[in-house]
Amino acid sequence: MSEPSTGRAVSGQDEVVDLCRELIQIDTSNYGDHSGPGERKAAEWTAEKLAEVGLEPKIFESHPGRASTVARIEGEDPSRPALLIHGHTDVVPANAADWTHHPFSGEVADGCVWGRGAVDMKDMDAMTLAVVRDRLRTGRKPPRDIVLAFLADEEAGGVFGARHLVRNHPDLFEGVTEAISEVGGFSFTVNEQRRLYLVQTAEKGMHWMKLSVAGTAGHGSMIHRDNAITELSEAVARLGRHKFPVRVTKTLRHFLDELGDALGTELDPEDMEETIAKLGGIAKLIGATLSNTANPTQLNAGYKVNVIPGEATANVDGRFLPGHEDEFLADLDRILGPKVKRSDVHADKAVETTFDGALVEAMKTSIEAEDPIGKAIPYMLSGGTDAKSFVELGIRNFGFAPLQLPPELDFAGMFHGVDERVPVDGLKFGVRVLDRFIDAS
Repeated sequence: MSEPSTGRAVSGQDEVVDLCRELIQIDTSNYGDHSGPGERKAAEWTAEKLAEVGLEPKIFESHPGRASTVARIEGEDPSRPALLIHGHTDVVPANAADWTHHPFSGEVADGCVWGRGAVDMKDMDAMTLAVVRDRLRTGRKPPRDIVLAFLADEEAGGVFGARHLVRNHPDLFEGVTEAISEVGGFSFTVNEQRRLYLVQTAEKGMHWMKLSVAGTAGHGSMIHRDNAITELSEAVARLGRHKFPVRVTKTLRHFLDELGDALGTELDPEDMEETIAKLGGIAKLIGATLSNTANPTQLNAGYKVNVIPGEATANVDGRFLPGHEDEFLADLDRILGPKVKRSDVHADKAVETTFDGALVEAMKTSIEAEDPIGKAIPYMLSGGTDAKSFVELGIRNFGFAPLQLPPELDFAGMFHGVDERVPVDGLKFGVRVLDRFIDAS
């Protein structure tokens, strides 16, 4: 990458936008069945960026085209526990016809970098690379070892990325006790005196499941009391309309206390509709962490209009709160009824840690140094991340990809949505915060 025309040394803030654009331009769409382009090109690109500043990255390919890049930076005190900074390079698919700017163009417009992965999560990948490259160019060692991992397959559960590395190459993460990655560190503007930065300390577990009902096949013109489609449709409708009870986790309680303090009111988790309505672009993120959820996503049955099929199936995205998996599964079976068979397509654990310790203090101070009205608080993510894999190694996981966002930006809507984009100023802010964070951690 060429240096700016001023002749001064290129910095992390100088190159983060270009790094983000270049990575977005590499199509890494993950369809969940190996039919996409894979992450090999992104892994090679990432490895090249790391090698340019003296690191010796390694590429691990778990399946043809499904590749991850890992490198280790030696710290000033290698005897200290190491820090893992990880991000995934795969993205969910995008239909270009729906977008204002092509999803793989990495175009800069209206003060933002546009494209699939701009917030999920090639922005964090770019910020990490920008900070690391700047530090290594200028000879600034981190206080302790840092392991960098740019991973495949997160969007399909991480089986061919983080999970593969954890189970087949655990030595890569020797000495690592803590990790940061997506989805946290982004801002929520309360008012002119307070901006909250939500650090992810927990994430819901998942049961992606297939529901199936067996019935009696027959001619579509006849009276039929054992119709698999009818039985399944009624069960799916019951599930889709069910309102699961609010459950107050440790993370939710801490979040509500901090938010209530910022709003100047005490928040009741059992009466959150009015509060959620005040949260703007993060309302969907927070609302989904109040309870277990189960959303029907796919239906399939039949092969001809005049044939009653012998089976009907549906797929459901189920998410459960930490400590509430057994309750969730029992509720599912009660709602669905005895005629519906339930099987997992992909299941994974819920993750939760406390919001304390030296690493958390480093997050707080690095945010406050760059934003005087900023305050870091914990929250729970309704989705899942590669933290589910790294927790198997005893690693304590946080979502900390710092971004200062304009209040009007629908940040939650950017994830897997149309016209995904990240503010240029937000990327530069993230570089500054991450650089401070590494020094303080």
